[in-house]
Amino acid sequence: MPVIVIANPKGGVGKSTLATNVAGYFASQGHAVLLGDADRQQSSRLWLGLRPPQARPIGSWGLDADLIIKPPRDASHVVLDTPGGLHGWRFKDVIKMADKLIVPLQPSVFDIFAARDFLDQLAQDHQLSKLQIGIVGMRVDERTISADKLREFVDGLGLPVLGFLRSTQNYIHLSARGLSLFDIAPGRVEKDLQQWQGICNWINT
Repeated sequence: MPVIVIANPKGGVGKSTLATNVAGYFASQGHAVLLGDADRQQSSRLWLGLRPPQARPIGSWGLDADLIIKPPRDASHVVLDTPGGLHGWRFKDVIKMADKLIVPLQPSVFDIFAARDFLDQLAQDHQLSKLQIGIVGMRVDERTISADKLREFVDGLGLPVLGFLRSTQNYIHLSARGLSLFDIAPGRVEKDLQQWQGICNWINT
């Protein structure tokens, strides 16, 4: 049972957007997927509550923000949304159960510096040597200088860059209905699905 954790110590970088869409992708492939939310804001859990009954099912992995437990065994795939500022024993408990870690990163100097410290911390923990880590650029306008700076940063990480996702109202409108990109007709979100191709390939391997 693969466990995909979405984490970044900084808040507001798009963790819940990634988590809900990864869960939506797994569901679209017919997997028995659970979505857990360790963030006190419970954005992913709220999204699940908005999900229409006719959509492909996604189970809820009930979590207490102060008690991280192993996921139930009745799922084939698990996605975990995490809070900003995750650290200490809670951080270690979450990361230890992860098979893959996706780090969302926005093209700002503050996000870049926060991510660098976070990734350095992971690299220094020898117990996590087998953890697969991928980077996803969030709300990226590829024509901007900030996007160039983000590319320059991630190029030096030695980690795979799974994709750059644009800033679009599609994510906002879909999340308000408990839906992901993978729940609607592909033609309506064709450009966004193209940007997700690298992410989907990576989480499948």
